[in-house]
Amino acid sequence: MHKTTLHAVTGAFGYSGRYLAKRLLDEGCQVITLTNSPARANPFGDRVRAFPLAFHEPDQLARTLAGVDVLYNTYWVRFNHATFTHEQAVKNTLTLFAAAKRAGVRRVVHVSITNPREDSPLEYFAGKARLEHALMESGLAYSILRPTVLFGREDILINNIAWALRRFPVFAVFGDGSYRLQPIAVEDLAALAAAEGQRSENKIVNAIGPDTFTYRELVESVGEAIGRKRPLVRVSPGAGYAASRVIGWLVRDTFITREEIKGLMDGLLYVEAPPAGPTRLTVWMRANAETLGRHYASEMARRQDRQAPYFPA
Repeated sequence: MHKTTLHAVTGAFGYSGRYLAKRLLDEGCQVITLTNSPARANPFGDRVRAFPLAFHEPDQLARTLAGVDVLYNTYWVRFNHATFTHEQAVKNTLTLFAAAKRAGVRRVVHVSITNPREDSPLEYFAGKARLEHALMESGLAYSILRPTVLFGREDILINNIAWALRRFPVFAVFGDGSYRLQPIAVEDLAALAAAEGQRSENKIVNAIGPDTFTYRELVESVGEAIGRKRPLVRVSPGAGYAASRVIGWLVRDTFITREEIKGLMDGLLYVEAPPAGPTRLTVWMRANAETLGRHYASEMARRQDRQAPYFPA
């Protein structure tokens, strides 16, 4: 990697963006971030300058990206809400790509999702497919990374499974729980993204970890790691979603969405591909068992409070 070149990471004060920015800094690169949370504490001090993700001002975006060699895009939204939607996220990302093109950015490393499809009935997967197509047609050099579930100290899915196992006597599994997923460590995704920034050829990578679980096996593995093995109760998707709504009301968050349940059960978080990262979730969970699931990880809290530190102490 040309260490004197400038690299831009969206959301370096967030989750995956923070690990990516750290990886680039550790490799001696110059890094800036484009963020929707400029008032949030900067974990990198003066090593990473922050600029607004000014989607409503594309000229400003282009000026910010002037001189940038590689743009790493982690921006997205997990679900539709009154204040953010998948459709708006697609529109915003298209604006970002256009600004990168105008600014002369050499390469874009874009985080997508496994099994995107433009005609998918699930907006998450359809939106990601639209962005992949737009990037491939943009004339920009690109790497597209397709992860399934990320895990790390600040993740939501694995942490909140552990949180539920610590607090409830049983755990509900949608259907028979036989649908598969392949979690990847956030550090491994960051390493993969940094390596892809060095390339010149266009590439699509299924960014999966070395372990494949059925959903039932995943929940059982989490319970074993934290010493909270619970009976697994098979429920219909509708009943499971209704229960998740109650939990969401209690914690003032969206625990899981209908689309996420359908994506899981349709096997969209599984692909036939070699692993792109070495870290095993089973090993990581044992190493982090004391803290995993101790506190609920709230998507809405992170989005509504743009000043509090994103990461727990």
